[in-house]
Amino acid sequence: MRRIRYQVACSLDGYIAGPQGEYDWIVPDKDIDFTDLFAEFDTLLMGRHTYEMLPGGSTGDQKIVVLSSTLDPAQHPKATIINDRLDEQLTELRAQPGKDIWLFGGGRTFRSLLGIGQVDTIELAVIPVLLGGGIPFLPAPAERKLLQLSRHHVYPNSGIVSLTYDIVHHPKRARRKSAVAAQT
Repeated sequence: MRRIRYQVACSLDGYIAGPQGEYDWIVPDKDIDFTDLFAEFDTLLMGRHTYEMLPGGSTGDQKIVVLSSTLDPAQHPKATIINDRLDEQLTELRAQPGKDIWLFGGGRTFRSLLGIGQVDTIELAVIPVLLGGGIPFLPAPAERKLLQLSRHHVYPNSGIVSLTYDIVHHPKRARRKSAVAAQT
């Protein structure tokens, strides 16, 4: 099954964008290969706000899936719009053949998917900057989740620290999901 990976840049004080949605604070690092990074994914999953920031609603070869109750699918033919049955539709998307799915920006979208158990990893690029405000990495309210560090890397030229955490799924929830799947 394909994984949903929340991969995002984050300021040291926990913001994924500045107060006006700006991301000019993300420092470049020649050691980070964005071509290789994008090659790990064939699907980008995002909320409406992130989608509306894309120039021309496109990102190249990746399939775009947008979670929105307000976008009209007929008006956005380059994207797949999911507006109901979120858990069921994401489970179906994950079961399709292909590469991993990049949860591409959006703290509120991350919170929603985390809450229904549809995020497998959190992959942070911690940027050495303090923004003092902005769009939080995980907006409140959100339930507590246990994480297990699976990878880390420091980029000495920029000071960026890359952290990858696997989400430790609660055994009771996993058993419940297995029981529901067995009944269908």
